[in-house]
Amino acid sequence: MTSLHSRTFEDLVAEADAVPTEGWDFSWFEGRATEARPSWGYARSMGQRLGRASAALDIQTGGGEVLDSAPRFPPVTVATEGWPPNVAKATALLHPRGAVVVATPQDAPLPFADGAFDLVTSRHPVQAHWSEIARVLKPGGTYFAQHVGPSSVFELVEHFTGPLPEETRSGRHPDRERAGAEAAGLEIVDLRAERLRMEFHDIGAVVHFLKKVVWMVPGFTVDAYLPELRSLHERIENEGPFVAHSSRHLFEARKPTAM
Repeated sequence: MTSLHSRTFEDLVAEADAVPTEGWDFSWFEGRATEARPSWGYARSMGQRLGRASAALDIQTGGGEVLDSAPRFPPVTVATEGWPPNVAKATALLHPRGAVVVATPQDAPLPFADGAFDLVTSRHPVQAHWSEIARVLKPGGTYFAQHVGPSSVFELVEHFTGPLPEETRSGRHPDRERAGAEAAGLEIVDLRAERLRMEFHDIGAVVHFLKKVVWMVPGFTVDAYLPELRSLHERIENEGPFVAHSSRHLFEARKPTAM
């Protein structure tokens, strides 16, 4: 960490501001930020389920990195993504393995027939569209995903936005998502939640995180939040890593055979 703390605020911010943000590769954060991982091991469990599936859909796949971690794909494997740079990255990564990447907005209806898949997966969808998930699942099919939970990393978010209303803080609560899934006719098989420690060791890590995870502080740019960035930099320099907590929940639901 010595080399980071010997660098100026301006250098750290300029470096992070120039780093590409497409895809879900977080290797740039090594040595600069840490996040504890959920105990359930989503990628490993997803890979096991993909190995048993005949037709699978990965929603909001990002750059395809998590899906690509699976040892084996089903005969039919499809992924959706809405952001053009991620579509290109996912296509380059997944097409050689026989998966099809479909470019579609994250809030649009899924462009697939009813009952097309026996497995639907997603890691950190912006929003779960339960009626569409239920529609494209075969009877007896499974939705298996890791969602972002309520007030995730809000210690950092509220440094930039100020205190947020309770309705915003409680958004994405697993109880609400359970209700949404059940309203769409799905049966909950497993629902587990954890809060996980995060540490940001320099202001560059904060800048890259907020540029990469764009919904954290909507409209974030370095210029728009320069005073807040500078004050946080001074806090990290004086007090050590900035600590926040991510919120995650594992979600497994099943479409009844009689639905």
